[in-house]
Amino acid sequence: MDAQLTAFLGVAAVMVALPGADFAVVVRNALASRAAGVATALGVAGGLLVHTALAVAGLAAVLVAVPVLFRTVQLLGGAYVLYLGISALRAARRRGGQAHATEDAAERVDAPEAATGSRRALRQGFLTNALNPKAPVLFLSLLPQFVPAGAAPLPRTLLLAAIVVLLALVWFPAVALLVDRLGRWLRRPRAARAIEGGSGAALTALGLVLVTGTLLH
Repeated sequence: MDAQLTAFLGVAAVMVALPGADFAVVVRNALASRAAGVATALGVAGGLLVHTALAVAGLAAVLVAVPVLFRTVQLLGGAYVLYLGISALRAARRRGGQAHATEDAAERVDAPEAATGSRRALRQGFLTNALNPKAPVLFLSLLPQFVPAGAAPLPRTLLLAAIVVLLALVWFPAVALLVDRLGRWLRRPRAARAIEGGSGAALTALGLVLVTGTLLH
């Protein structure tokens, strides 16, 4: 393995693991069930696959070069993250109304959603990542830095893109499984409400920053 590829592995690992909208959505859905958490994680990886494919094909350059198109994607991404944040805050508020119920009762309340939410969770993970307006710029600025001089750009870029997707396929399901493993404690009404409220606040704040930042530019 050459030095540039080793360096890229470190950079990409940090990039994938940094807490953000993807992380918050995976944790939130993993609280519902292991299946929902893993489905969300796979959706996030699918969104990354879209971004890497666009970067490899050069379409991301077009997106960045056309301001109106890029701003539209920014607004869509910010609005969707904001929607997820508000939904999480509302769910946390509903959990607060069940504060006097037993833990077993709370688990029974959540069971139907957990049983039917995998497809929805997959969609949420995918859209959260695919509508991230910063990803095209990130990939356009990052991937070329690790293509050695004189090397064929396409095979190298494909390799780098595949590494990012594979790291996401390892990291986000691992997060979902860890949340599920700790689920006995995390699904207690107070803990679940705190986590859902915290992730909702983070997503809402991030969505507001994305939307207002786009409108003010």
